[in-house]
Amino acid sequence: MVDSGDQEGEHTSVRELCANGACMKTTEVEAKLDEGNIQEAESSLREGLSLNFEEARALLGRLEYQRGNVEGALRVFDGIDLQAAIQRLQPSVSEKPPSKKGRSRSDTQISVSQHAASLVLEAIYLKAKSLQKLGRLTDAANECKSVLDAVERIFQQGIPDVQVDNRLQETVSQAVELLPELWTQAGCYQDAISAYRRALLSQWNLDNDCCARIQKRFAVFLLHGGVDAGPPSLASQVDGSYVPKNNLEEAILLLMILMRKYHLGKIKWDPAVMEHLMFALSLCSQTSVLAKQLEEVMPGVFLRFDRWNALALCYSAVGQDDTALNLLRKSLHKHERPDDLMALLLAAKICSEDCHLAAEGVGYAQRVIRNVQGKDEHLKGVGLRILGLCLGKQAKVCSSDYERSRLQSEALKCLDGAIVFEHNNPDLIFDLGVQYAEQRNLTAAMRYAKQFIDATGGSLLKGWRLLALVLSAQQRFAEAEVVTDAALDETTKWEQGPILRLKAKLKIAQSLHTDAIETFRYLLALVQAQRKSFGPLRSLSQIEDDKVNEFEVWHGLANLYSSLSHWKDVEICLGKARELKKYSAEMLHTEGVMYEGRGQIQEALHAYLNALLVEPSNVTCKILVGALFAKMGPKGLPVARSLLSDALRLEPTNRKAWYYLGVVHRDDGRVADAADCFQAASMLEESDPVESFSSIV
Repeated sequence: MVDSGDQEGEHTSVRELCANGACMKTTEVEAKLDEGNIQEAESSLREGLSLNFEEARALLGRLEYQRGNVEGALRVFDGIDLQAAIQRLQPSVSEKPPSKKGRSRSDTQISVSQHAASLVLEAIYLKAKSLQKLGRLTDAANECKSVLDAVERIFQQGIPDVQVDNRLQETVSQAVELLPELWTQAGCYQDAISAYRRALLSQWNLDNDCCARIQKRFAVFLLHGGVDAGPPSLASQVDGSYVPKNNLEEAILLLMILMRKYHLGKIKWDPAVMEHLMFALSLCSQTSVLAKQLEEVMPGVFLRFDRWNALALCYSAVGQDDTALNLLRKSLHKHERPDDLMALLLAAKICSEDCHLAAEGVGYAQRVIRNVQGKDEHLKGVGLRILGLCLGKQAKVCSSDYERSRLQSEALKCLDGAIVFEHNNPDLIFDLGVQYAEQRNLTAAMRYAKQFIDATGGSLLKGWRLLALVLSAQQRFAEAEVVTDAALDETTKWEQGPILRLKAKLKIAQSLHTDAIETFRYLLALVQAQRKSFGPLRSLSQIEDDKVNEFEVWHGLANLYSSLSHWKDVEICLGKARELKKYSAEMLHTEGVMYEGRGQIQEALHAYLNALLVEPSNVTCKILVGALFAKMGPKGLPVARSLLSDALRLEPTNRKAWYYLGVVHRDDGRVADAADCFQAASMLEESDPVESFSSIV
């Protein structure tokens, strides 16, 4: 019914106003508005363009708004009853054509009514925009909401996707997009959430770009708004559909819908969507889902080494280190980006967790240290720390004692160098404590263990465990037990499994076997409580993630009864453990000890050998097999010597390996070598912890 010529946006001046086949210059109306004669301007429009009162006022308000006179536009809009105009428009627009014969006439009526609705609704929308610019945000939101309420009354079946006036659709789309922003700016966050959901769940006939903008803004609001949105109302839920339970789930759902739209070619690529999705999925540790999303993105969107690095992070986070490292090797190829610091650090970190990859990790870490400069200088400490960890791991697989000693010395040197750059890094302090403890420098290890507990406020269990093990290595068992009690006070019951097992071993070391059994009984009670709290139908991954590991409890109890030669009880405990894990080197080792204690040497040997088949690097079983061969006479000595030497290569501070190697040398006539071995075993016994220090890492 009313149109304006030469209009391209809110800030473009309207040169001519047209309606009902008539046109008039805007200068005539503007002159009267400048003089403050709103009534005369209105009368001029009504006479010149055959408009009613509301339509003329709506057009005047739009003209004032486009001229930048927001307060003047608001005065014009306040002078009309826009809701009454909507009431008059409702029947004619919602009226359906009576028959096909009358279709042309009815279409004309609907078209005329839509033009009128377009003008009135636009007036309400512009009134909301005016109030927003004047800082009256709540009033602006209420006016904008009235636009959508009016549309729902006029189009009771939703806006049809055909035969809709373009200007009307544009106004509706703008109002739908503006309303949640207004509520957010006004601080009415629950109203903003309702507006976002209404925008996405109602039939507004929005185009793909507009809908995508709303979905993205809502996702960002859910992630960073700091407001608990709660699940959608029951009225908006569809039977059988997925209903998000919290902000994070709803945000991820919206972002994945946007990714789907991009894959289908409905919207253009927006890198911010992927960034928000990365953040959201990382928060809930669903990096495998993120990896799938990254893999589905079309080639050319990401630089390939950026995609490889992002995928490597995803796979590393879910424990797929081999896949992650292969991706990083491609990214760090000489023809790609060989000096990328983040890729080098991640590759070195992955290698630092595997003795057989440690040498490769050393190379990556050294490249980091060589390349850090300028704004990246702070990463030198990180590089030195990872280099120290890699060297320490590499030392464990060295065949040469000299080379092992050299690498251990280099590892400590690197960690000490890293502490200069990161003196407040708790992880680095902990690494230094473990390194010194493994090399039996217990004074330094004690100092760093205490520093770690102070730095973390005692919130991390591994710090307490390290301190207790250092005390046990100093044969201060009672003090170590006090530390375990302090750790139990600082942790929740589900995290107490490792510290309770350590406490039981401390009891055993003090020959307090009854107290140790009571500790294991308490652990079993925790297992039962844990099982009840998570229900009977648990997946294998859930069982493996249990904080109180039932298999380790039964195995520890079996070892305790084994030390007491209660073989029947050992059998019962091993049976319980076997139900949880059929093949285990630790269980086979305990079974072998039981057979050996009963005098069944052949069965014991078979159990130890089976354990080595399951875990070829099991040091304890190598020692026990070597000890059995040493008892077989001269023919068994070469085999025993080989096994015990291999055990010492893997664990140079194992006192039992040194002792049995001394026995082999003695029986073989090498008295001097035997004396050295016995002396080493004696010295190590004085600093032997109740658990291996490497068990903490």
